[in-house]
Amino acid sequence: MISLFKSVREDIAVIFEPDPAARAYLEVRVCYPGRHVLWAHRLNRWLWQRSLRFAARFHAAGDSRFTGIEIHPGAEIGRRWFIDHGMAW
Repeated sequence: MISLFKSVREDIAVIFEPDPAARAYLEVRVCYPGRHVLWAHRLNRWLWQRSLRFAARFHAAGDSRFTGIEIHPGAEIGRRWFIDHGMAW
C-alpha cells in the first residue's frame, strides 16, 4: 500500500516539473486526464497479467471514452511519464 501512495505522489510530481499550468495538487488529481488514464492503466495491466483479459479490455474501453486516451492493457509502461492532453466527448 505504501508503494501505491508513493507512486501516486511521484505521478503528481511528474506533472508539476514540466507543466507551468499545474498549480495545485487537487487540480492535477481531478482535472488531468493523463493521470486518470495512467491510474486506470495500472489496474487494467494488473487484470491483463492475471489473464482477466476481457475485464481489462472492457475497463480500458470505458477509460478511453472518459479521457479520450486509449492505452491497450497489454502495453508495458514504465515510471515517470505524462500525457498532457486527452480528448473527451
